[in-house]
Amino acid sequence: MDLKLDPSRDDLPLMANTSHMLVKHYVLDLDVDFGSRVIEGTIVLFFGDGSRLSKQTSSTQETSQMESEEDLTFRTTESCHAPEADASSFSPQMGYSEIAVCGKGDQDAFDNDGNHDNREHASEMSSSEYCCDTGNHGREDFLLVLDCCDLSVLKVEEVDVAAVPGLERLAKAPKLAASPEKLRREIVRDLVALPADGWREQLDCYTRCSQAPGCGELFFDTDDWSLRIRKRGAQTAADFPRAIRIWYKTKPEGQSVTWTSDQSGRPCVYTMGSPINNRALFPCQEPPVAMSTWQATVRAAASSVVLMSGENSARPTPLQEGCTSWYYYVNMPMPASTFTIAVGYWTEMKPKTSPPDDLVAERPLPPLKADFRYAGTCSHVDYPCRFQNAAAAAQEIIPHRVFAPPCLEGACQEALLWLVPPCLLAAYSVLGTHPFSRLDILIVPANFPSLGMASPHIIFLSQSILRGTSHLCGTRLCHEIAHAWFGLAIGARDWTEEWLSEGFATHLEDVFWAEAQQLPPHEALEQQELRACLRWRRLQDELRNSPEEMQVLRPNKEETGLVSASGASVVKHGLNPEKGFMQVHYLKGYFLLRFLARTLGKDSYFSALRKFVHLFHGKLILSQDFLQMLLESVPEDKRLGLSVENIVRDWLECSGIPKALREEREAEDCAPTGLARRVGAEVAKWIRVNRRPRKRKRGKREAAFEKLSPDQIILLLECLLEQKTLSPQTLQRLQQTYGLQEQDAEVRHRWCELVVRHKYTKAYEQVARFLQEDQAMGVYLYGELMVSEDAGQQQLARRCFERVKEHMDRASAQVVSEMLF
Repeated sequence: MDLKLDPSRDDLPLMANTSHMLVKHYVLDLDVDFGSRVIEGTIVLFFGDGSRLSKQTSSTQETSQMESEEDLTFRTTESCHAPEADASSFSPQMGYSEIAVCGKGDQDAFDNDGNHDNREHASEMSSSEYCCDTGNHGREDFLLVLDCCDLSVLKVEEVDVAAVPGLERLAKAPKLAASPEKLRREIVRDLVALPADGWREQLDCYTRCSQAPGCGELFFDTDDWSLRIRKRGAQTAADFPRAIRIWYKTKPEGQSVTWTSDQSGRPCVYTMGSPINNRALFPCQEPPVAMSTWQATVRAAASSVVLMSGENSARPTPLQEGCTSWYYYVNMPMPASTFTIAVGYWTEMKPKTSPPDDLVAERPLPPLKADFRYAGTCSHVDYPCRFQNAAAAAQEIIPHRVFAPPCLEGACQEALLWLVPPCLLAAYSVLGTHPFSRLDILIVPANFPSLGMASPHIIFLSQSILRGTSHLCGTRLCHEIAHAWFGLAIGARDWTEEWLSEGFATHLEDVFWAEAQQLPPHEALEQQELRACLRWRRLQDELRNSPEEMQVLRPNKEETGLVSASGASVVKHGLNPEKGFMQVHYLKGYFLLRFLARTLGKDSYFSALRKFVHLFHGKLILSQDFLQMLLESVPEDKRLGLSVENIVRDWLECSGIPKALREEREAEDCAPTGLARRVGAEVAKWIRVNRRPRKRKRGKREAAFEKLSPDQIILLLECLLEQKTLSPQTLQRLQQTYGLQEQDAEVRHRWCELVVRHKYTKAYEQVARFLQEDQAMGVYLYGELMVSEDAGQQQLARRCFERVKEHMDRASAQVVSEMLF
């Protein structure tokens, strides 16, 4: 069976054999061409020992494991432009179901080196171009497997790092007697092992090594999900080159790269956390354990801007006429999936007005400030860490820039620019040292499929957050800032545990936002209770409309974090396009953390959270790592019977709503407090208004409605959605009372639902505008328009989709297309 997965239902395979070799550093040298919609160039990979080999001593057993490769067919490359063979000719002879995560059938799917059995298929090849390596006296070559999809790989070669002058100073011992192959391996071994205080020298050496000549082309082959490379005669991972160069091109349809136009109509391209991560941007190792650093030189049109995950705020270097070069680097090891690049004709937005007084007034540092730094060294791999830098630890607001198309300058000035400093300061006041040295914020094109995305040193924000009050902009900015700690500085060792990133960011966005607004404790509590009420309603709705197996936060259960012998694994439901629109891992994760904070006490919880950040930054974790540390940080008498085991059982490994959460919310619903209670009173007024006859009796007083916050309006509209009928007059008055057309995207989304539910034709144009301008939130509305079985609404849905489908995000377009046709 071919490894051709159905993207509507399958898990995402992570093919790289990271147990044997790990990429330590990438050097990219790329050209961006808007005309052909292609990024092309080279990538040099520097390797260290794999996650399994690094833990083993050299032994006969290890050597025998390395020698048990299965036969595979490869093509040699005559030149950079050699014609590519049909990838379907090289399909591995294994079914999708055989890719197990360290299950009982693991050795059936992978041999001891994790290579796929293609022996039977190889016998069908008759061309001399496709031949097995027969020059090794019956011993087979080691196979390097990289994650790769939708890329045209043109050539692969070993890099002759020994040809670079001056690298002998890296030597720990004389290497004069070493063979050329061994000398090249030892140079890279010493280079990747340089200590953190030598990072500048290391970066310079990586640059010079990446420019060294090649010293032999390597056999390679691609299939749907991987690039497989071997060197004739290299029979073990220890014999394989430690530096290789790959020439390649992206494809316009590649799922990691989005080519589109910005709001000003200019071409642009950006990458995002797509279901296949970055494997359609460059060949890489996708498993989280493959933590690496990188540097990139990117050439693009002279008037364009290149933004990227990098420690430095790059500036353009003019090259030949009409072209500039940008250079970025990262020296904190992170998974390759976190690498992000965006190229477009954007303008840096600089504040022209002062922020409101209540968001810039000087305030004393919080009393828990002393808890932010802990004695002792960090426990992660060696790199220049900001947590060990006194100046960085005292930096409350990191340097930041905001980029957007020129046509959005006014909106950025009004809604975003003045919010960034207080939100960064709020995050620092809660968690301490910022993990990254700087931040770029980019307003991405209208087809971006979510409200935001965080990557190292860069945040993408949807244009939808710029409209209305500062509320949605502030909360979303806080959410993405929180990912610097949870999701980036601290990552999940198993990507199925998304709650470790999204649950924490959702929980902390409320805390950061209240801090940024400088709300008194009772007001902050009321605001957070109201948002909990909204999320509870959303969670209930989502659980009613999603498969049980996709409601589990830890779907791999006791096998979470385990991989095959080669290091390969899968991401559960990773290719299901509907998963990208689900929020179960956001919401259940949020409610778990909220439950723990309330149960253990706010002070104890946040003190433990700061300790957790300090102990685990720069590392990959599993759920039990956090839960164990949290419970150990709290006195036993305050744990109230909580244990790692029962939290995992009741919250992480079950579908539906945990019992403790249901009991808590039922109590809240029976006796609403504060802001939610006021909304209840307003809902009652609107129900009375809706029941009145069309002609109001003389002398009858009009109902007076209170001013509501955006969150309160959302709750109001959700309650009114439960009414069977609302008259056109009621809907018109509702719109006028709260100025719904000018509210933020979340409010307008609920308003559009009301319009659709009650067939309020006068506002259909507002629904159409929402579907075109707020694509990050509009997918659900297409479903509402189709479910109504109203011909006019269905026609509206199809008309709107026709207008935007060519530029729409692929996953969104697929889901909407299935709704409409």
